[in-house]
Amino acid sequence: MLVNVSYNNRDITRKIDSEVGKPFTLRERWAMKGIGSPKLIITETSIEIRNLLLLDNNLNSCNVEMRPKGIIVRFRSLLETYALVIPYYKLTIYKGDFAVYSMFRDHYFIKVKSDTKAIQKFFKKILDFKADNLPTSIEDL
Repeated sequence: MLVNVSYNNRDITRKIDSEVGKPFTLRERWAMKGIGSPKLIITETSIEIRNLLLLDNNLNSCNVEMRPKGIIVRFRSLLETYALVIPYYKLTIYKGDFAVYSMFRDHYFIKVKSDTKAIQKFFKKILDFKADNLPTSIEDL
């Protein structure tokens, strides 16, 4: 789900929380040694996201936030902030050539450059957390 999160809107917040869960508590964040990614440089995106990013001439970057049931990829275009909400059961991550990571959800995707070890370590943390917390039956969704 691609949504504009620039403004406080209860309906959008409720939809995001129902799809990927409420944010981790401070204690959980501390135990996990952080839940946010470093700044990621976007190299390629799906058409809907590319149309948003083409509106300005800034460097296309994003960051990823982990949630209990998924991730949120946030990026900016003009003065607006957008979020691509991806539950773990729909998340697919590929590591391509030249240290490029691809995150897919249905027909949306974002490819980011991983030029540091911190970014590679963060994606490993996401994959490990996803493996440990995937639902085991349809009722768990």
